[in-house]
Amino acid sequence: MTILLAGCGDLGTEAGLRFHALGHRVVGWRRTPAKLPAAIEGVAADLSAPGLPCVPADTTAVVIAVAADSPTEEAYRAAYADGLTHVLDALERDGVRPQRVLFVSSTAVYGDAGGGWVDENTPPRPGGFSGRVLLEAEQLLQAAFSGTATTATSLRLGGIYGPGRTRLIDQVRGGTAVVPEDARYTNRIHRDDAAAAIVHLATMPPEPAPVYVGVDNDPADLGTVLRFLAAELGLAEPPVGDAGPARGGNKRCRNDLLRSTGFEFAFPSFREGYRDILAGNGVRHP
Repeated sequence: MTILLAGCGDLGTEAGLRFHALGHRVVGWRRTPAKLPAAIEGVAADLSAPGLPCVPADTTAVVIAVAADSPTEEAYRAAYADGLTHVLDALERDGVRPQRVLFVSSTAVYGDAGGGWVDENTPPRPGGFSGRVLLEAEQLLQAAFSGTATTATSLRLGGIYGPGRTRLIDQVRGGTAVVPEDARYTNRIHRDDAAAAIVHLATMPPEPAPVYVGVDNDPADLGTVLRFLAAELGLAEPPVGDAGPARGGNKRCRNDLLRSTGFEFAFPSFREGYRDILAGNGVRHP
C-alpha cells in the first residue's frame, strides 16, 4: 500500500513509522520534511494553503493528522477545515481515489456531558470553537465521499500524552497541580496507541465505520490521576481546590467500538502509560 500522511508531526510520524514497519510505502507532507525519518518520504507542504503537492497516483489511504499552530479559532480553522479542504482539492485535482481517508479529530466535538458517558452514537454538542471547527471538518469529509467507493472515517482522540507530552507530570513535580473539588473525568490516549489505532483503521480488512472514539479503557477522575503521579514521583498529594475550568469538558468516553474491531491497547489506562513515560521510554518526534 501507499500511505499519504497529510500532516506529519509527532503523531503522524509515529504512525508513519508503523506503516513502514508493515511494509507500506509512506509519503509525509509537512512544512519541514527534512525532520522526517528516512522511512517516510518527506514532501514540503503547507496544508493551510491551497496548491498542495501531487498526490501519488497509487495512494491507497490518506491520513489527515494536522495540529493547530495556536489555540485560536483562526488557527484551528486554518489547520482543520482549510487543511482538509485543500487535501480534498488535491485528490480531486489529481484524480486519485483512495480506498480510505482517515481524519484525526477530537472528543472535543462532544463538549461537556456533566460527567456522563458518550460514544459514537452520542450527538456532538461542542462547547467551544475547537469542537465546532473539528465537527465541521468531519461533516465536510463525510459529504465529500458520500456515495463513492472511498471510506471516510473520523477518529476522535482524547487527550494525547506520551514522550514529551508531560503536562500533568510537570504540574505535579512543580507543585502547581490542584485536585478539583468535584469529580472531573478525563479521557486520554497514549501517543503510541493513537498511532497504532490510525494504522489499524487504515489497514484492517473490514471497512471501518464513519466515526470511532479513540481513548483508553479508563476515563479516570483527574484527582485520581494526579494522586497516582504524586505517588509514583514520591511527592506529597496535590492540594484540593479550585482547578479552574475543565479542559475539554467533563465526560466519560467509551472505546467499545474501536475495541470491537480487534484493536488492543498497549497502554489500557493512564497507569501503564505514565509509568512507561516516567521510565524514560519512547521519544517525541520533531
